Amino acid sequence: MLTVDFSRFPLAPGDRVLDLGCGAGRHAFECYRRGANVVALDRNGDEIREVAKWFAAMKAEGEAPAGASAVAMEGDALQLPFPDDSFDVVIISEVMEHIPDDKGVLAEMVRVLRPGGRIAITVPRFGPEKICWALSDAYHEVEGGHIRIYRGDELLGKMREAGLQPYGTHHAHGLHSPYWWIKCAVGVDNDKALPVKLYHKLLVWDIMKKPLATKVAEQALNPLIGKSFVAYATKPHTPVLDARVDA
Repeated sequence: MLTVDFSRFPLAPGDRVLDLGCGAGRHAFECYRRGANVVALDRNGDEIREVAKWFAAMKAEGEAPAGASAVAMEGDALQLPFPDDSFDVVIISEVMEHIPDDKGVLAEMVRVLRPGGRIAITVPRFGPEKICWALSDAYHEVEGGHIRIYRGDELLGKMREAGLQPYGTHHAHGLHSPYWWIKCAVGVDNDKALPVKLYHKLLVWDIMKKPLATKVAEQALNPLIGKSFVAYATKPHTPVLDARVDA
């Protein structure tokens, strides 16, 4: 289940990609399949070990082009172990809402992104996320949980302050918002509740079978209740200067 839309975020074979806060690796795997040289980084060692296993399995099964490479490693988003201008592409998906120093993370991403490089940032969308918070304290009041809800213009403003130039936005996962509202209403850990089980079956069916009916439904729902807000930007070749002139 990809949140980044690669038709809006072009990726070329050989691109150096950092998937920051990669989690289970869904975007890292897609970049590897597309022929990129991928670094998947996360602070969770257990997830990184699983991602490394999947990279190895993909290589063994020939699921990635011969020239592509993939590495999984533990690391701190606020102290990235890479030189300046190391990557052509940076992806950070559903991570920044967890990190107190989001401006520090943005600064690190901009530092390691080469001039002219592209960045994709996804966060929970304000409206659907606000409903989840209202329905359940347990949804967000957990260790490592969500600590803020972004408005789209707020995130874009922080990206510009960091020196990036946004060029596009959209919403994703419209079918998933009702699922999380149901979970929050019955208890976020109550996976045995019948409404949760039935809706989960729908989502699995959608992911595995990709039927036209759910594809059309999600396209219609995304602008209204899409669970994720996605923003794309480039790092200019020269720093963005304040156009104001003092009198």
